[in-house]
Amino acid sequence: MAGRFRELLKKYGKVALGVHFSVSAASITGLYVAVKNNVDVEAMFEKIGMPGLSKEKVDEIPNLPQQNPQVISSDGFVIEEPFNQDGVAPPPPSKQRNRTAELAASSGGALAVAVLLNKALFPVRVPITLGLTPPIARFLARRRIINNSV
Repeated sequence: MAGRFRELLKKYGKVALGVHFSVSAASITGLYVAVKNNVDVEAMFEKIGMPGLSKEKVDEIPNLPQQNPQVISSDGFVIEEPFNQDGVAPPPPSKQRNRTAELAASSGGALAVAVLLNKALFPVRVPITLGLTPPIARFLARRRIINNSV
């Protein structure tokens, strides 16, 4: 795919770069709005078959609140579900964690998360650029906005 992208850059030059940067800007804008509105982007990526942020990596980030606090027994084993004093497990929390919102809060902002997600979507943006560049170059040549006829 990188070879086809290089060929596209050689053939269309500035038009290909403009299309690619426009697609990137649209992607970052959409992802920023999604992250800012607490959309669970990770779940959306997993739904379409692209695991965006693995759960293991997010769990390694310090200072994130845990859904189930861990209790360590006297023999050193971790009890994953703490029990009440009467031996009954508490009801599970009704709200699921939004890992994207937690990452945005812990990493300094929604824009940083949007840029990182945009980087992860590079394999999706390249085919979009490959498909959009030739028709846009033809349109610009017909309007005489660019000099070279494509």
